[in-house]
Amino acid sequence: MRIGKFPLTRKRRLRQSAYSRSLVAENTLTTSDLILPVFVLDGKNQTKIATCMPGIVSRSIDLLVPYLSSSHSLGIQAVALFPVVAQEKKSTMAEEAYNDDGLIQRAIREIKSTIPNLGVITDIALDPYTSSGQDGIIDKVGYIINDATLDILVKQALSHAKAGADIVAPSDMMDGRIASIRKALEDNQYVNTMILSYAAKYASSFYGPFRDAVGSAKNLGKADKSTYQIDPANSDEALHEVAMDIEEGADMFMIKPGMPYLDIIRRVKDELKIPTFAYQVSGEYAMIKAAAQQGWLDEDQVIIESLMAFKRAGCDAILTYFAVDAAKLINKSRE
Repeated sequence: MRIGKFPLTRKRRLRQSAYSRSLVAENTLTTSDLILPVFVLDGKNQTKIATCMPGIVSRSIDLLVPYLSSSHSLGIQAVALFPVVAQEKKSTMAEEAYNDDGLIQRAIREIKSTIPNLGVITDIALDPYTSSGQDGIIDKVGYIINDATLDILVKQALSHAKAGADIVAPSDMMDGRIASIRKALEDNQYVNTMILSYAAKYASSFYGPFRDAVGSAKNLGKADKSTYQIDPANSDEALHEVAMDIEEGADMFMIKPGMPYLDIIRRVKDELKIPTFAYQVSGEYAMIKAAAQQGWLDEDQVIIESLMAFKRAGCDAILTYFAVDAAKLINKSRE
């Protein structure tokens, strides 16, 4: 017996079948939404497993290129490169960051010559190259010297652009770095090199596995990055940072980390209406993988659900270590 009176509108009608759910879906996740982050090693035929990031492997360039070719065939349109720099190449002034024959520069050239249609994004930051593990040059008391760091970031960005990077992505959070890099790119005729600004990068504890993977954790030690990354308590400050980088000439904007900061993504997209990306960072990846390995959740379903959350929040693209797995799942769902 039916109890009470139902309204004429029954929302469950639209949910009763897969096809009707698809017809009214407000957001769609495609392989073009995915950016694949990869760790690059020096040498040949070299691999290194990231113990704190199950399934993530650092590769030398000769092994990386075939892997990226396979990933590209799945529909992934862009890759973000992160170097694993040998300890002996780290220094106080991070000179290796702008070595035209450095690891990332060689990787860019090889990728673009082999897979020319794959977008190559490079990290503009000094933490893989500094003996301190910080994103900038430090003074005698360990404070980051902003403007001295800018000079090196500009050299690094120019070196990457010269090698063929499509997008340089400053993730350092130094004041004024977007304007400095944009001017240098323009002055050196790299007018079409795009800037993806890590405009709202928070001083987060979710970065730990990444720092282990690139080898900066030991250099950083017990120090932190709270003097230049955003306080997790703040939201308006992130909007201010993004607005400044718009004025300074950035083309796209990253919020990092991802899932704990969906509110920031939504605010940036709604209030500034710009190309908005998010980074599902190493700690987010590690948590999902660990829970899946324990059988506490369905990994495939959580991958897609978590990435859809980014789209729903307003992301135009997502940098995620799940990119290859997600692409396979998306493609399979369309068979």
